[in-house]
Amino acid sequence: MSVIIWRHPKPINAAGICLGHTDLAVDARRTRNLAYKVQQEARARQLAPIIHVSPLQRSRGVGEFLQAQGWQVKVDPLLIEFNFGAWDGLPWEQIDRHEMDSWCGNFADYAPGGAENLKQLFSRVENWLSRTASETRLVIGHAGWINAALMISKNKPLPTSSKHWSSSVNYGKKSVLMLNRGSYA
Repeated sequence: MSVIIWRHPKPINAAGICLGHTDLAVDARRTRNLAYKVQQEARARQLAPIIHVSPLQRSRGVGEFLQAQGWQVKVDPLLIEFNFGAWDGLPWEQIDRHEMDSWCGNFADYAPGGAENLKQLFSRVENWLSRTASETRLVIGHAGWINAALMISKNKPLPTSSKHWSSSVNYGKKSVLMLNRGSYA
């Protein structure tokens, strides 16, 4: 089975901020363009018109556009981006350097902004992947979630250092996860 996941379109006013649960809007044209890419992929692979999205509007908006085209939309809170807590929505330059160093020094266990740590993100992603049935799923996701899912699908260990964390996938970029049934029990 596989998961075909696109990173959501670039949100408005997101440059330079710590973006996790902050719910920023996306330009309607970018939302529509990504929805067309999803439709093309579904047609090419002869997949059912079902899209899985997070509750955040930068993901959900693509689903809403597709829903208006007759698609079924499944909003799932497990697909939401990493939760940066008190850091969320702040410019990176305003986040205390000591706290950033603490996170980098204890990458897997430290909860940036007092919210979610990397172990919790990986657990949440693994939980969603374990529920993936035998059919291919189409998803609009977030960079942190996608990075974790790619690492899990490649059987990579939980990163204990920031140097083991992959660069974020580009906005609107498609990733394909190949999953072995039963590997996430």
